[in-house]
Amino acid sequence: MADAAARAERRVAHVRDDPAARYALAQDFYRLATGPRRRYGHAELSFMRWSLARGVLAPETADPPGSPWWRAVNERLVRDKTEAHLLSAGVPGTPGARSVEYWLDFIRAPDPGRWYRAHNASIVAGYLRYEELAVAEQRVERFMMNVALLRVLFTHAMLVRPRLALGPLAVLGPPMADPRHRAVQMYLDLGRSFPPRYPIATALEETVLDEHPLARVLDYGVIAPRLNALYAFSAASLDQPRLTALLDDGVPAYAWRHADRPIWYLGNTGPHLRAVARVTGVRLLWEPSPSARARRGPRRPGSG
Repeated sequence: MADAAARAERRVAHVRDDPAARYALAQDFYRLATGPRRRYGHAELSFMRWSLARGVLAPETADPPGSPWWRAVNERLVRDKTEAHLLSAGVPGTPGARSVEYWLDFIRAPDPGRWYRAHNASIVAGYLRYEELAVAEQRVERFMMNVALLRVLFTHAMLVRPRLALGPLAVLGPPMADPRHRAVQMYLDLGRSFPPRYPIATALEETVLDEHPLARVLDYGVIAPRLNALYAFSAASLDQPRLTALLDDGVPAYAWRHADRPIWYLGNTGPHLRAVARVTGVRLLWEPSPSARARRGPRRPGSG
């Protein structure tokens, strides 16, 4: 009889090139559970539906093909959950990764903090393992990968380290970040920020400037000034010390060249963003050099 890891691998392989079946397998982890675990899938499954709609989980033989990187990272998450579910059901075996152990902890005693630790451990493990696949993606897609990562790390901190995430507004963090409530989707929903289809046809600079104003406030006014502390917290919480290397002096740097740092300064220093940062107890840290400001060119109306 195959152990839990081998059975999980077979189940994932069976749905690898069938996006709808892949989604069903991810959904079953919550839908077929008994007790409180059923309530935890809102944000994860919403993000996966957005991924399906974009086409990133389509087979590589599709026209257009899906994204090797998004497929691989999603597969890591689905596989970890599937293995943990099988182990919890009595299938022989031992956890094949620390992220599987975290999912087992969540299954045994579901609570929001354990869910975030398990979910983010799987996601970060995928990021670190598949960075070579990320490098092969368009620059605009790699920008989106960095935004997705910083938001999911931030949402975890909102729940378990709310003062780190929100400063004087810390009391608002746990209820807003609770994965059992649909409100958490607003922090993890990239559909409000980026084009809906893969591959993205617009230039990176245009895509960044077209980001939804509220998303820009979250990314640049609230999260960006905290990235060093946020990644350090997540590295310790998830037992992933390599995570802090995905920043370049406080700027997101996953699959990202140092020479491309100026894009993170684009339209991110408006007075409203500085005000938001002050309200949450920090100040903007991403101030471009004079040469970066020169390359940025004239601001668009309303870009801040």
